[in-house]
Amino acid sequence: MAKKVPLPTTPPRERVFLVGVDIHGSHTSGYHYGRTHLLSLDDSLAELALLADTAGLEVVGELTQKLDHPDPGTFIGSGKVTELKALAEETLAQVVIFDNELSPRHQRELERLLGSHIRILDRTALILDIFAQHAHTSDGMLQVELAQYEYYLPRLTGAWTHLARQAGGGGGRSGTVGGVGLRGPGETQLEVDRRNIRSRIAHLKRDLEKVRAHRTRSRLQRKRSRIPIVALVGYTNAGKSTLLNRVAKADIYTADKLFATLDPTTRRVELPGGYQALFTDTVGFIQKLPTTLVAAFRATLEEITEADLLLHVVDISHLNASNQAEAVHQTLAEIGAGHIPMITALNKIDRLADPQAARAAIQHYPQSVAISARTGDGIPDMLASLRGALYDTYTPVLVRLPYQQGALISLFHEAGQIERVEHERGSVLMGGRIPGRLVAQFNAWQVKPGELQEEEHEHKS
Repeated sequence: MAKKVPLPTTPPRERVFLVGVDIHGSHTSGYHYGRTHLLSLDDSLAELALLADTAGLEVVGELTQKLDHPDPGTFIGSGKVTELKALAEETLAQVVIFDNELSPRHQRELERLLGSHIRILDRTALILDIFAQHAHTSDGMLQVELAQYEYYLPRLTGAWTHLARQAGGGGGRSGTVGGVGLRGPGETQLEVDRRNIRSRIAHLKRDLEKVRAHRTRSRLQRKRSRIPIVALVGYTNAGKSTLLNRVAKADIYTADKLFATLDPTTRRVELPGGYQALFTDTVGFIQKLPTTLVAAFRATLEEITEADLLLHVVDISHLNASNQAEAVHQTLAEIGAGHIPMITALNKIDRLADPQAARAAIQHYPQSVAISARTGDGIPDMLASLRGALYDTYTPVLVRLPYQQGALISLFHEAGQIERVEHERGSVLMGGRIPGRLVAQFNAWQVKPGELQEEEHEHKS
């Protein structure tokens, strides 16, 4: 008699309890759109819940507290720790996730008080886990692994298995980290593990330098083609990949999740009038983006810093659209891309009860256009704006170019409107107007008018 084979079932998701702390003075205002630029405690916890869901976790409760400053031992007050322990046990939580970044001391003390059966994570660790799940290319996996090791190294406490489980198994793949190894005189296993991890970090950084060099060569080839590069930037889940699929007729993976795509993707896009541009989709930003990730993803983020134009995609249907836009602006400034010309696409107007609300919001966002990447509404206007910014808008510049920069001298002659040329000893002073998309290439050689006046004055005297 044939036996009935049970159908596979989805494994139960880990149960997590969220903790949010509002530190007095940490929520400030004053962004140039005139709105608060940090998420409120409730909004930040709601985003943390979305992150947990993206990581495959089930949120079973949350706890909040307002403090003037974190407790030096447990981050939250001792009374809240007792309350948290009771709630975690009542809800059968297996993981507690703090919306704030915890120091190694905070984490160790909380693990001791809550019990070894409950894992303690913070927002940074959760984002690292999501990145580990979503990185599919070798470049992306290298960058995630580096960020994980640098985050967990100071938190290593002698139980190597804890780090090995959390750090995505990077050491297991390499065979260089986590092994017993040979100890020197007086060395503990913890010291051996730390030394091995530092060695692995150095190895990853060398590999990522090769990635950076390869990306740099690719960018130079694209620049030589004279086709301008547009980098899509925006808060995670703003719709960048959907927009790229729409304008480039591509099939990039999209999902209604945070950080659905990590690795940069470049596609050719046709602009009005027979012009072209290369669109590069990049990793989404987020409030409190971990500094370890910004550093580890340097090779990817350079795709943004070398772009001719930024297309900032904003989910205008989101209640915190302006706050999310501010988080993107802050991150762009942090990675050195704040000077690049930008056009803002107010996306997802199809989700608004009154699409005119998006158009009314345009006044808060300079150089913006309302669109729907899903339906295509407003896309022609957006492409026309991009064409104008890339090919029709000229910016006045004054540069002193060494003769070794022959390519830039030729580029100024070919694409610019020259008003002044003075050959100097070892360099040429050029003034005039160039397309806005080319300004970034000349930034290192720009001369301020005041400096030139001082030079002329010294020469006369």
